[in-house]
Amino acid sequence: MTRTPAATATAPGAVHPATPLDPDAAISVRGLVKRYGDSTAVAGLDLDIRRGEIFALLGPNGAGKTTTVEVLEGYRQRDGGDVRVLGVDPATGGRRWKADIGIVLQSGGGDSQLTCLELLRAQASYYADPRDPAEVLELVGLTEKAGARGRTLSGGQRRRLDVALGIVGRPRLLFLDEPTTGFDPEARRQFWSLIRSLRDLGTTMLLTTHYLDEAEELADRVGVIARGRLVEVAVPAELGGRGQAPAVVSWTEDGVRRTAETVGPTAFVRELATRFPGEVPDLAVARPTLEDVYLRMIGEPA
Repeated sequence: MTRTPAATATAPGAVHPATPLDPDAAISVRGLVKRYGDSTAVAGLDLDIRRGEIFALLGPNGAGKTTTVEVLEGYRQRDGGDVRVLGVDPATGGRRWKADIGIVLQSGGGDSQLTCLELLRAQASYYADPRDPAEVLELVGLTEKAGARGRTLSGGQRRRLDVALGIVGRPRLLFLDEPTTGFDPEARRQFWSLIRSLRDLGTTMLLTTHYLDEAEELADRVGVIARGRLVEVAVPAELGGRGQAPAVVSWTEDGVRRTAETVGPTAFVRELATRFPGEVPDLAVARPTLEDVYLRMIGEPA
């Protein structure tokens, strides 16, 4: 995959490079560097992902997101930095370590001529202690499709099958790459329920997505990567100072749409209500959305 060259940038939300790796984290990274010729795709990235959490990694194309994930998965060698995934350097991870990693790519077994159950049985045969394929099909809501060939499934069902293939080996850590691309709204919400159920089972998940509502709905924490560095890590409601940002109150008065910024929206609306005999016309109160702060962080216009 061709990557857009990334320049060095400051990282106000990143871990200080002098901080040692966290032995208790599912993923711990310090000073990760990856270059392609003269281009630097990842420029000293620091990151910790806690065990049992869903972490969403957000970033525009060319920011270094895919390269970072591939290094963590053990598929790409790094040029610098320290990385531990489940306590092991992925560059030297053996079969036992790989068995603890599940990967759900953007495309998987959905085009197969094999049935769902056959695919899962074949995948399970690679592991010493796999989940029962029939139980996995039930977990992802595909029991009724056990005898259906992969290529006959709908888009949402194929993604469920991809997740089933990713978790049949009982992974402790699951990588999810754009898992709901092309889903309709109902299928996305069903898939979200599946991801939450996996978290309840104790699975740590690293999610990459371009759907910011998905990140806000699923992630315990989100990280924004831009120009090869981690800009900030926070819970979705606090990213980019969202929790402390002024609210924008808008209403209609004398036939004119009016707006005002305030740090105390409740008091402002209470005072505003005294100017009207009944309801305040077209009243709306909003704070910056996750998309607003994300676009600001990556330097794009809202």
